[in-house]
Amino acid sequence: MTRQDAVAPVSSGVTFSGLDHVELARRTRRWGWLHYSRYRQAAEKPFFWTAFVTAIGNPVLYLVAMGMGLGSLVQGDVDGVSYLWFVAPGLLVATVVSTGAQFGTWPIFGGFKWMKNYLAAQATPVEPWQMAVGEGLAISVRMFVQAFLFWLIGLAFGAWPGAASLLVVPIAMLASMAMFTPLMAYSATLEEEGLQFNFVQRLIVMPMFLFAGTFFPLASMPAYLQWIGWVSPMWHGTQLARIVSYGMENPPWLTVVHVVFLVGCIVGGLLVAARTFTRRLVR
Repeated sequence: MTRQDAVAPVSSGVTFSGLDHVELARRTRRWGWLHYSRYRQAAEKPFFWTAFVTAIGNPVLYLVAMGMGLGSLVQGDVDGVSYLWFVAPGLLVATVVSTGAQFGTWPIFGGFKWMKNYLAAQATPVEPWQMAVGEGLAISVRMFVQAFLFWLIGLAFGAWPGAASLLVVPIAMLASMAMFTPLMAYSATLEEEGLQFNFVQRLIVMPMFLFAGTFFPLASMPAYLQWIGWVSPMWHGTQLARIVSYGMENPPWLTVVHVVFLVGCIVGGLLVAARTFTRRLVR
């Protein structure tokens, strides 16, 4: 008898929302990733106002401090545009990617260790790989909303030169997922808490934020530090965001590299996460 058969009784006499248990289990097996995504979104409702205030406050602080404050000290243009136009796409992408990194660490680990929501879902027809996909879908929606709020606030600061800059929103979401999914796969392998996530923040996320071209062109850095940008979803996302925002010059082949890198991280991260979730839950 399979796990699905065990949780989906043969009896059709008891119904739930007009469906018998067999049909309900069948639909859950088919759409488990969507059901789990809706659960994750519902679980975030108690933190709505905290997330909303943070999503509003961060862009205001960053654009005032960096775009206008530091920008007033920058002499001349950067990459042919004002410093505000240059730094705004980088700040948007960096902020959303950093949030994706946060969601890919402690919340995933806690789902196994403390909250045990993955173990609860395992008692249903939802498959482990569907949990991983559902996590990704839920976080992608949140990252899209956060990026859109940042873009709206940027309008008030004059940070966007044209309507095409709206494309920075899906680009930032893409970059964020390129960070989230590999970390989700890694976090699902951890049995006990330690200093791993502190190292992730201090040795991976923070160097990306500082040295991945957010505040100045990557080419202006020493060659021995430029590799931080090359392997960073933050830099690839920032470059794409600057292309659509103010038309940054970029060779077509390099634009393709940026897209392929981000998509590759997402697909690879989801595949590995699905595997680690399955290994962790099916023993």
